[in-house]
Amino acid sequence: MKRLTFSIVMIFTLSLLLADCSPAATPVSTSAPLSFTDGLKRPVTLNAPAARIISLAPSNTEILFAIGAGTQVVGRDDFSDYPAEAKTLPDIGGSNGKYDLEKIASLKPDLVIAYELNTPDQVKALEDLKITVYYLSNPTDLEGMYANLVTVGELSGHKSQAETLVTSLRQRVKAIQDKVSGVTTRPTIFYELDATDPSKPFTAGPTTFIDQLIQLAGGVNIAGSLSTPWPQISLEEILVKNPDIILLGDAAYGNSPDQVKQRAGWTDLKAVKDGNILVFDDNLVSRPGPRLVDGLEILAKLIHPEMYK
Repeated sequence: MKRLTFSIVMIFTLSLLLADCSPAATPVSTSAPLSFTDGLKRPVTLNAPAARIISLAPSNTEILFAIGAGTQVVGRDDFSDYPAEAKTLPDIGGSNGKYDLEKIASLKPDLVIAYELNTPDQVKALEDLKITVYYLSNPTDLEGMYANLVTVGELSGHKSQAETLVTSLRQRVKAIQDKVSGVTTRPTIFYELDATDPSKPFTAGPTTFIDQLIQLAGGVNIAGSLSTPWPQISLEEILVKNPDIILLGDAAYGNSPDQVKQRAGWTDLKAVKDGNILVFDDNLVSRPGPRLVDGLEILAKLIHPEMYK
């Protein structure tokens, strides 16, 4: 369940065009203090754009590298594994919900970017060390993700790069929307998050990025009409919905198309009969950063391969 919990809270590979991880430009300085209000409604002030940043979430790390601030990141949480350069940075913990405060202080950050899973008490513990913390709330849609990119750009002195990235991301999303607008059928999709119990696997329901991106990619999420964002869905209900495609967001944890075919009761599903059980990188849709658009593009190709012939 640990992987499920992380996927739920954390709500996609960056293309070379958008995420060149070469050394970043020097952050743009400013003579006046920078004032912000973070996701906890707290005032946050920086005398200048942050030059030494610690990220407490993979999405924050990916945003920083994508906007050209990667060389300013001096520490990252356990789960930050993209881009590859991030894995070489000092690890300050987080996998058990706890961070190495002593190590964080030793890295002398002028900014720590927290995220939705961090508690107000954790933020206070960092502030008690005289460390400036910005709490970046998880967005609920692509517009919110774009806004986060610009905010992190302002915090790090890369606002113009962030705005350029947002423009490019919007163009890519529009290209998908234009393609999908002409489709005559919308395949039904079952997105699997955790099938530890294959008789009632966890999936992504309404209000999640997974649901939104499946819709944008021209599909119909069979769990989109359920009452909670991260429900367990019974095999009986999956059989009734009879999805055209099964996407294995839990493939990184050992689930495979062959394994699905061997599950009791699953052989009657249309997706299984047609061989439409597809492996999918869940990081692309569970981390609320710029790779969400990568995930959207891949979903569109998987759901509507005829558009890409």
